Amino acid sequence: MKELDIIVLTQDLPELELQAGDIGTIVMAHPQDAAFEIEFCTLDGETVAIETLLPSQIRPIVHGEIAHVRKLPIVMDPH
Repeated sequence: MKELDIIVLTQDLPELELQAGDIGTIVMAHPQDAAFEIEFCTLDGETVAIETLLPSQIRPIVHGEIAHVRKLPIVMDPH
């Protein structure tokens, strides 16, 4: 996995309202891929969280997967 790869969260992060299966983007890889800075955004581009995660907490997207939409309770609706 490298910077700008899209990844899948493999465990719930309830303190951030993130769930296993949520999609994020690697914005920085630490040396030897010891950890990754991951940005999670809403589909309209609002950043929800930028977190340092271990390789065991994320995985690459694989062929044949489909995205699923859910509403975050912490995101304010501008409309």
